[in-house]
Amino acid sequence: MKIFLPEIRCDADGFSRLIQLATETRACWFDDIEVDMSHVSWFDANMCAPFGAILYKMGYDNNTVTLTNAPTSVEAILSKNGFLCNYGRPRRLDTYGSTVEYKRFEPKDDRYFAEYVEKQLVDKGIPEMSPGLVKKFRESIYEIFSNAVIHSQTKLGIFSCGQYFPKKHRMDFSVADLGIGIQQNLHERLGLDLPAEQAINWALEGKNTTKSGPIPGGLGLKLLREFIELNQGRIQVVSDKGYWELCRGKVLTKVFPEPFPGTVVNIEINTADTKSYCLSSEISPDDIF
Repeated sequence: MKIFLPEIRCDADGFSRLIQLATETRACWFDDIEVDMSHVSWFDANMCAPFGAILYKMGYDNNTVTLTNAPTSVEAILSKNGFLCNYGRPRRLDTYGSTVEYKRFEPKDDRYFAEYVEKQLVDKGIPEMSPGLVKKFRESIYEIFSNAVIHSQTKLGIFSCGQYFPKKHRMDFSVADLGIGIQQNLHERLGLDLPAEQAINWALEGKNTTKSGPIPGGLGLKLLREFIELNQGRIQVVSDKGYWELCRGKVLTKVFPEPFPGTVVNIEINTADTKSYCLSSEISPDDIF
């Protein structure tokens, strides 16, 4: 089986094209699947997270997967972040430190994910934050991993990747899983029957969670959402057939014809933002008056 991959950008069309790839290969077992990348004029490197998840699922289903004919520029960036190392290509030196390494984590690897975030997101143009907010911001990123483990019930791992675009003044970081999706999770745990895009919106509301017990859920995503709104960045969530995007204060939703086989969260930080951030609890009256 040979499939031609088009360009993949971090937008609704890019996710739709990856969903099409997942749909076309969903029924493949013990097959040889060639993903021809000769038509890929551009590939946003953070999209390696959902792309890698889909390819991993193909391999899990006992298919042999090869990537061929990637243009030189695309092969260069996907070799610098380590993605193509999984497909027989050598790693290339990331001279400018603009990549956030592609990694797959087992659900039990929360400690390794935390170390990865601390190491990989340093010096990537993130706006200045107080020590308290830095701690909370990292906890918010860990919350995405925690959600993938607890909510999605994934057995196939969690995939992450990112890219710093200095000229475009943005830093993208994506986390993908191959679990049951937000819509099904809400139905199973709370009996809520919401369209996929509304289920995503529910999950991003501050006090909503399907976690049981004393652990608060949704708080990390709430803080991320508030920070991204102030930063004029972007959050995208894809789950089942739903697409949800918050960009410059506006929410955009979309319904895909076919589902993504899990959930993807992408955060895009506006690195041109020169403001300094802190938690409201850290503000002293002396700073106000």
